[in-house]
Amino acid sequence: MSIRRRFAIAATAAVLASPGLAQAQSSIGTRVVTTGLVRPIFVTHAPGDESRLFIIEKQGRIRIFNLETGSLNSDWFLDIDPLVTGGTSTSSEQGLLGLAFHPDYQNNGYFYVYYTSVSGSGDTQVVRYQRGADDDHATTSGALTIMSFNQPYSNHNGGYISFGPDGMFYIFTGDGGAAGDPGDRAQDVTNQQLGKILRIDVDGGTPYAIPADNPFASGGGDPEIWAWGLRNPWRSSFDRETGDLWIADVGQNAREEVNFVPAGTGGGRNYGWRCMEGQSCYTASSGCSCNAANLTDPQFQYLHNSSGGYSITGGYAYRGCAMPDFQGHYFFADYVTSNFWSAVPQKNGSLQVTSRTSQLRIAQNGGGTQSAITSFGEDAKGEIYICNQNSGRIYKIIPLDLPEDCGPPPSPYDLNGDGCVDGGDIGIFVTQWGVPNSFADFNGDGQTDSSDLGLMLGGWGCQG
Repeated sequence: MSIRRRFAIAATAAVLASPGLAQAQSSIGTRVVTTGLVRPIFVTHAPGDESRLFIIEKQGRIRIFNLETGSLNSDWFLDIDPLVTGGTSTSSEQGLLGLAFHPDYQNNGYFYVYYTSVSGSGDTQVVRYQRGADDDHATTSGALTIMSFNQPYSNHNGGYISFGPDGMFYIFTGDGGAAGDPGDRAQDVTNQQLGKILRIDVDGGTPYAIPADNPFASGGGDPEIWAWGLRNPWRSSFDRETGDLWIADVGQNAREEVNFVPAGTGGGRNYGWRCMEGQSCYTASSGCSCNAANLTDPQFQYLHNSSGGYSITGGYAYRGCAMPDFQGHYFFADYVTSNFWSAVPQKNGSLQVTSRTSQLRIAQNGGGTQSAITSFGEDAKGEIYICNQNSGRIYKIIPLDLPEDCGPPPSPYDLNGDGCVDGGDIGIFVTQWGVPNSFADFNGDGQTDSSDLGLMLGGWGCQG
């Protein structure tokens, strides 16, 4: 880690430690990483692979971008175009929509995709594939269907899939489409996977097992369901450091919403659709009542207008090292207006939201104005990328006053910014013992105590 960046991290800690002082954030922007893609809608990395990005082209292909050479592979990592229906136009909500690598991908080579299939005229398929004879190509041999379910309409397919911090496999589905959820599917928890967060154990059985702590594991609803009442969650993510879950849910006619779910929150949440659109009532439902106490409202919403937007695209909490001032800031955008924001969770449960449009919409290196933002993504180091569907480009959020190349992400327990968690940091930590809401309150419970010390000791040592 550079001396300049160590100083920036140490200065951040010092400012946070000084009551009444506001942190002056560094400048950020975007730059074009690669072009020439065909309707890119997701970008991600394989666990432990710092040299490559994997990019979904909606029609049914996955391509590899080499970060070290700055080049896009000429052929595909996976091509299942013949199996995929839709995705052949920018307006299509069908196609190859999701990709997740198994946490042990380096050993077992497993990865999972979510797509709308030719078979069943657009029904959803969640399928496991495997790395092929070389690292740049997958094989379709031995493909295992994890799950499939009916899609009554061509829109609201959801599509985000991910392994959570608990090792379980999460599937985010839309309400099945049309408008207003005519089948009231998001509130139906019996024989209905749509409008849900599904949670399964792909390592515990073939094709999967039901986690014992799922809310309906013992009956009363579909055992795969973890949460329900979603309209079309278009991009969710787990914070790689804290395990917090972020859900961006596309609204109907008036509101777009962000839901923040702290790590450790159990299943069984009802996010309200179609009783609620954002924080307001929408229409009657057999499964919920407007403003009922058992519904979970979003912490943030924006209205359908030019300063807000019309279709939210969720992103990620930043956990890279290039922008130390933005640790934990969740970046998201609107597909229609190309407005950008960042959000930071507050101790009272709210979100502090800041507009980032002026910083991020226009690229720094002549890449023009971003539009049709279909997804964000992370590389293995935690840096954040942005998919632009119409232009076929991938952008990256970058610092403007610090170098991009920064080494491993800074440890939150490295209080003096020297690259090590050691006695020097313990010395700083003890000055905060018993201080409410101090910068050393690592677990966010309002107290600086032995629990925080345990977390610090768990991060003991120097970064490479």
